[in-house]
Amino acid sequence: MSEHRPIKVQLLGKEYPIGCAEDEQHDLLIAARFLDERMRKIRETGRVIGTERIAIMAALNIAHELVQAQHEIRLLNQGLANQHAMNSLGSGGGWNG
Repeated sequence: MSEHRPIKVQLLGKEYPIGCAEDEQHDLLIAARFLDERMRKIRETGRVIGTERIAIMAALNIAHELVQAQHEIRLLNQGLANQHAMNSLGSGGGWNG
């Protein structure tokens, strides 16, 4: 198991120390940059004031995108399963009457 060490991430110009396993630090930095970018876009609209509210809106937007992506993956998996079932029936898996 990798040792946890603090790593500093910046969100809207403020530095936050985060404990993170060494082997996950690169991904954490990528995630922090992604979140910072989203938070900056929300702040630029001028409709949301305050770092906490901006962070909540960014989190909700990202969570919504995740839910949509998961739904799309389920639909694609169902389509693949249906296609596989149809291929199995068509390739001699059914009756030869």
